Amino acid sequence: MPYVRRNSEGQITALFHHSEPDAQEFLPQHSPEIARFLGVPADSRLFTGLDEELIRVVEDLIDVLITKNILRLTDLPLPAQEKLLSRKRLRQELAQPQSTSFLDSDDGLL
Repeated sequence: MPYVRRNSEGQITALFHHSEPDAQEFLPQHSPEIARFLGVPADSRLFTGLDEELIRVVEDLIDVLITKNILRLTDLPLPAQEKLLSRKRLRQELAQPQSTSFLDSDDGLL
């Protein structure tokens, strides 16, 4: 989704997963027009931020369960293991200070 069908006034009248003969126009899923058609508040992007925060909470909860030997990473399906490990690796990389600094170099830069 979302391919849209519009009426003569240009208002969305239907949404489709695939294009239809009378619904060839594709709109981004988070389009304000689609939100209005579905009756979703325009500030629904707020939920995206909340979802991201909740994902981090779930990751932390899984880490605690693994640390306390209540859960093993291998108990989870392989795709879940891969996602958790890749997110953990990325967070660790982003948390490490940069190895190069202009202030520490001997290149004559101030």
